[in-house]
Amino acid sequence: MGVTARDVMETRFYSLRPGSPVSEAARLFLEANRESRQRVFGMLVTDGEGALVGMLSMYDLLLLLRPKHIHIWGEMSDMEVEDYLQEACRRTRPMLVGDIMTTDLLTITPDTHVLMIVDIMLKKHIRRLPVLEDGRVVGIVYLSKVFQHMMERLV
Repeated sequence: MGVTARDVMETRFYSLRPGSPVSEAARLFLEANRESRQRVFGMLVTDGEGALVGMLSMYDLLLLLRPKHIHIWGEMSDMEVEDYLQEACRRTRPMLVGDIMTTDLLTITPDTHVLMIVDIMLKKHIRRLPVLEDGRVVGIVYLSKVFQHMMERLV
């Protein structure tokens, strides 16, 4: 069968609930980055029964904080950028994870071959893939871990 998701997936991962405020998600991201062997830029979102309902990534959060019309800010001398950031953070803190998470997810099984994982990640520009077995989350595969595995095979 060869190398599969089971060989490169992380079985210890952080998860959020859709009803959690974004401020709680931010706290958990910071905590995960202090505790983890690698940087955590995305987390699974699960319901009360542990079923996967979405994912929250750094892109979801940065898109929320980024000004919609930032491309014209060079022409806006009457706006204080730092004031905007402070206000954006104030408004974002109470928002719910479920309101901004990505819900259109691709998933794999523990038996998905590593080359299929690479293909999915490259074609879809995905950095992490939830691993499901019998509808239950059993792990997550990170692009960085797949890359590391491939580099070890190259030497």
